[in-house]
Amino acid sequence: MTADLSQIVKAYDVRGVVPDQWDEALAGLFGAAFAQVTGAAAIVVGHDMRPSSPGLSRAFARGAADRGADVTEIGLCSTDQLYYASGALNLPGAMFTASHNPAQYNGIKLCRAGAAPVGQDTGLAQIRELVERWLAEGAPDPVRRPGTLSSRETLEDYAAHLRSLVDLTSIRPLKVVVDAGNGMGGHTVPSVFAGLPLTLVPMYFELDGTFPNHEANPLDPANLVDLQKRVPVEGADLGIAFDGDADRCFVVDEHGDPVSPSAITALVAARELARNGGKGTVIHNLITSRTVPEVVKENGGTPVRTRVGHSFIKAEMARNGAIFGGEHSAHYYFKDFWNADTGMLAALHVLAALGGQEGPLSALVAQYDRYTGSGEINSTVADQSTRLAAIRTAYEGRPGVTLDDLDGLTVAAADWWFNVRPSNTEPLLRLNAEAKDEATMTKIRDEALAIIRG
Repeated sequence: MTADLSQIVKAYDVRGVVPDQWDEALAGLFGAAFAQVTGAAAIVVGHDMRPSSPGLSRAFARGAADRGADVTEIGLCSTDQLYYASGALNLPGAMFTASHNPAQYNGIKLCRAGAAPVGQDTGLAQIRELVERWLAEGAPDPVRRPGTLSSRETLEDYAAHLRSLVDLTSIRPLKVVVDAGNGMGGHTVPSVFAGLPLTLVPMYFELDGTFPNHEANPLDPANLVDLQKRVPVEGADLGIAFDGDADRCFVVDEHGDPVSPSAITALVAARELARNGGKGTVIHNLITSRTVPEVVKENGGTPVRTRVGHSFIKAEMARNGAIFGGEHSAHYYFKDFWNADTGMLAALHVLAALGGQEGPLSALVAQYDRYTGSGEINSTVADQSTRLAAIRTAYEGRPGVTLDDLDGLTVAAADWWFNVRPSNTEPLLRLNAEAKDEATMTKIRDEALAIIRG
C-alpha cells in the first residue's frame, strides 16, 4: 500500500484507520524498524480485542523476528499489562491498540525495556524514517539467523503484582459496578479482583472491538451514562469505567455522580505519600486542580508541575524519582509500576481508601474536590498565536495576576486560574479554568472565551 506516515505516526504512538491508512504489511515494517532502532535481542508484544489487532500484532512480531529479535507474544492484554510485561521481563514492548478511538482505528504504543516511553524524541522519529526508506526502496532481507516467536501468559502475574502494591484484604465488603465498554477491562478485572472482598457487577465485559454498546471513551460524558444509571439501581458503593485498552479509569460515586480525575489524583497521592513515610515527589500536569499540589504539600510531599502529555509526566517521574503522577485525563503513573500509567492500580487505591473507612465515596472525595472547574473547552480559531497574544495583553500587568508559558499560557490569581493551550494537530485552542466557586469560575471562563473567540 501507499502510506503517508505523517498521518499515522503521532507524537507518542502510531495510530490510524485499518486498512485505509495502514495494514499488516506496514505493521511488519514497523516491527523490523522497532527491533533495529532498539537493538534489542528480545521484545514483548501484546494486543487488544479489536478485530484487526491479532493480525497486525503477529505481522509486527514477524517483522521484528526477521531482524533477529526473539519475540514473546502475550496475546490479549490491557496496555498496562503490556507495561507490566515490559517491566517484569525487562524487554522493549509493543501494544496494539487504538485505546478509545472508534472501531476502524488501530495503533501501536511502544516502550523500551522497563516500560520506558518511546516518542518522537526517544526513537519514534527514527522508526518512522526507517519505515519510510523501506517503503521507498524495499524492505531488507531477513537476517541470517532470525529470531523466534513464543507465547507467554502474563495475566495472573500482572494481577498478583497489582494486588501486592495495595492491601485490600482488610477492607469492608464493597459492591462495585464496572463498565468495561467491551474493552480490555473485561479481560483484566476478573483476575485482578479475584479473592477480594468485592461484589462485582460487570457491564459490557464481552470483548468486542466494534463497541456495540458505546465507545470505550469515558472522557466523553455520554459514555458514562449507563454506568451512572446502574450504580444507584444496584445500590453499589461506586462505579468504575475503563477505556478501550484499560489504562485509564474513571470513577462515579454511590449517587452515580462522576468523581473528578483530579480528586482521584489527590486521593492516590495522599495514599502513596503515606506508604512512603510522608515523603516523596508527586508529578501533576498544569490542568489538574489546585487541590492536587495542596494535598501533596499537606501530606509532606513535593508537588512538581509539568506540561500536559504522558511523555512529559514520565520524563519528570524519572528525573525527580517521583513516587506518583497524575493527569486530569485520568492517567495515573506509579514508581512501583516502572513509572508507567495504570488505571487498574488507581482503581485499587480508590477501593482500598473507600473500604478502609465507613463513609460513602461522595463524602470521602469531597476533601479532594475543593474548587469548581470548567472542564476542557475547545474553540476553533484561525490564528492561535494571535489569540494567545490577545489574552496576554488583556491580563498582563493586572494586580495580583501572574502569567506563565510552561504549556500554552496560564493566567492565575489568588482564587482562580485558567490555561489556554494550542492543539498540535488542529486549529483549536483548549481552555481549562478553575476557581474557588461557580460564580467566579463562570466569570473567568466567559471572559477568556470572549477573547479566544474574538
